[in-house]
Formats: sequence, C-alpha cells, structure tokens
Amino acid sequence: MKKLAALFFAGILLATINIANAQSCCQKPGGNDMKALALNKSFKAAHEAPLPLSYTAKSGTMIKFHTSNGKDGHAFYVPADETTDKVLFIFHEWWGLNDYIKRETEKWQQELGGHVAVYAIDLYDGKVATTADEAGKLMNALDPKRGEDIINGLIKKIGDDKKIATLGWCMGGSWAFTGSVCAGGRALGCVMYYGFPEKDAARVKSVKANVLYIYGTQDNFIKLTDVKVFGNALIKSGHGFTLQSYDAPHAFANPSNPKYNEVAAGDAHNLALAFLKSELSLQ
Repeated sequence: MKKLAALFFAGILLATINIANAQSCCQKPGGNDMKALALNKSFKAAHEAPLPLSYTAKSGTMIKFHTSNGKDGHAFYVPADETTDKVLFIFHEWWGLNDYIKRETEKWQQELGGHVAVYAIDLYDGKVATTADEAGKLMNALDPKRGEDIINGLIKKIGDDKKIATLGWCMGGSWAFTGSVCAGGRALGCVMYYGFPEKDAARVKSVKANVLYIYGTQDNFIKLTDVKVFGNALIKSGHGFTLQSYDAPHAFANPSNPKYNEVAAGDAHNLALAFLKSELSLQ
C-alpha cells in the first residue's frame, strides 16, 4: 500500500509539473500584457475616442493576400514610385486600420522619398473601433497566432528579395517588433512608439533589426524599467537600441487623440524618419 501511495502522489506531482511547464511555454509575455490592459478601465480612459476624420486615399489601396489558415489577410498598400526592394510595414493602434492610419501610411511613403513600398497591416480582419470599449474588446480578442499568420502571409506575398522595416504605435509598437521577428534575416529597422516591451528572451535574441523605442515619461502603463531591460537584452544580443523619451503621456503621438502633443510628436517623427532612412540606406 505504501508503494502504491508513493506512486500515486508521484504521478500527481509529475502531472502538476507538466501542466505548469505547458502553461509557461505557451505564454507570450508581451501579448499577455496587452490582453491584461485591453479591458483595464484606466487604460481605456487614457484613450479618448478618435477625433472625426474623413480621408480619401490618394495613392494607396486595400489589398488582400493568402495566409496559412486559408483566411485572407488585408493591408493598405502604398506602392513605391520606382522598383524597389525596400518595404515598410506599419502596425495600427488598438483602434484598427482607420483613416488616420491610412493617411499616415501615405505620408510615410512620401517622406521616405517614394523609394519604399509601405503596407499598413490590418490585424483586426476589417474591424475598426470608434470607442475605447470597442477597441479594448478587439485588442483582447486578437489571437497572436492569427496576427503572425497575417504578417507571414504578407511577407510571402511581397517576395523573398525584399528588406523589411517596421513601425507601430502602442499595440502596434509591440506588433512592429513581432513583424521584425517574423521577417528574420530580412528585417531592418524597427520603430516602437510606446509599445509593450518584449519579455521573451528567445524572441529578443532572434530579431535581426536595430530598434528605436519612443517613450512618454508620463506613461502610466508601460514601465521605463521594463523598456530598459528590453533594451539591454537587445544590446547584449548584438542589436542596436535607442531610447528616446518625451515629457508626454501614453499615445502622445496619435493625431486622433485629443491629448496629442504636437511638439513631442513632431520631434519623434523626425527622429523615426531619420532612423528609417538610415536603416533602409536611403541617405
């Protein structure tokens, strides 16, 4: 009986250990941080509803492409003015691929001299939020696997000869880093506007892009200590990391935000533009 009891409890202990290991292996810290904040009342309160905007695209258009699960992915595409192997992936905030993002996408293509093809990736499969409650639900419901399927589907569509830079804001800042991870050896610069720092050491080590991180010191949701740990991990892995801070709140660079800080946003934009031009060898 003693032997049977010992075996029984050993089995329970082993099962417990296996469950714990399975949970830890499946967790993606950055994604968990986003999901935890998606329905947080304070986080939602910090994201006031976007100011009204009706924008007619000048040169961009919506495109679709295949993904690994058989469901089409979508992106707003602004072609380069010439044949190029340089591409910029833009990742939207938690509102979705709205007119503000489309306007920014065309603006980035122009400011990069027309030498870069720019894609604003739709992570929400056509859904766009107009209230913080809607945005929180969409961000919380975003399956990381589906997001990566969409990114990988677009990478496959654009061809093997392209070099890929990434840029995103808030939730999109985190996904900009994921986009660089997905791009592998084809990744160039990554611009993260107040995105959730990646905590998975393997993913940090695997990325090939240099990173520019833009931070607001009044951000009540992303800890500066976490950003610095992230940056130090990138540097130790042999990657370039630049941290630029502004005396501004979270989402300060979003022109649809009533708390938009024009001065800080303008300086950050110029810094990001110079960074991307350097990484894409445009200067």
